[in-house]
Amino acid sequence: MQTESDMYQDTVRILWNHQIGPGYFQMGVTCRPKYAASVPGQFVMLKLPDQITPLLRRPFSIHGLLSSSGRVFGLEILYKVVGEGTRKFSRCREGETLDLIGPLGNGFTVSGSERRIFMAAGGIGVAPMRFLAEFLTEKGFDPSAVTLFLGGRSRGDLLCKEAFADLGISVFTTTDDGSEGDRCFVTHPLAAAVRQSPPDRLYACGPSDMLRCVIDLAEARAVPCEISLESAMACGVGACLGCAVANRRADGSYFHACIDGPVFDSKSIAL
Repeated sequence: MQTESDMYQDTVRILWNHQIGPGYFQMGVTCRPKYAASVPGQFVMLKLPDQITPLLRRPFSIHGLLSSSGRVFGLEILYKVVGEGTRKFSRCREGETLDLIGPLGNGFTVSGSERRIFMAAGGIGVAPMRFLAEFLTEKGFDPSAVTLFLGGRSRGDLLCKEAFADLGISVFTTTDDGSEGDRCFVTHPLAAAVRQSPPDRLYACGPSDMLRCVIDLAEARAVPCEISLESAMACGVGACLGCAVANRRADGSYFHACIDGPVFDSKSIAL
């Protein structure tokens, strides 16, 4: 469990902010070397300095770490322009600064005993998966034993395919409109693959409808599964209680995505 001593508030410098697709941007920012201890699935909260709007910080999954000679000096985020806040982020330029708090939340767990891993990502849900893929390969996991099922509305929503391929990970793509890969939801080929040969662990991030299907699939096949929720957050530290997630205990209690997640065991929550 994360403690306050693990978090940092900093003014960070933008290293780049590139558009990589229709409405999608990849940003690199400086960070403390201690971010080397962050794990895939954790996130940061970013805010434009001296801006009234957006008033609150925005949460972004850590997309990857930047290092030189074994020393971490920055991190990447991947984001989609969905409102005025992210639109302002998209206009940021190299050398400008942002207010950052992180790393926050709890990430994916890797026991080390897994032999085959499936990852499923829908749209911007691919953001934490690239960090996870890099983490696995750095830990010596055989990338040929990892398969990514990547889905999007159209070809322009299929992000980072080359990054996974460069790691040696197989990528299976689907689109809603058939512009690339199979014309279906990404859960369809995932379900077929799980039925044919269940993996030792399944990781997923994407829209709630997709995650509900993943949860049902994992339970039906008794596959250990962790999901990362794309939750709206106001504070990121459990103070506002605005990111409540129902858990399955009969006492009616709730988790909070920012401090209990955003990664959860699929058997623990109700979507």
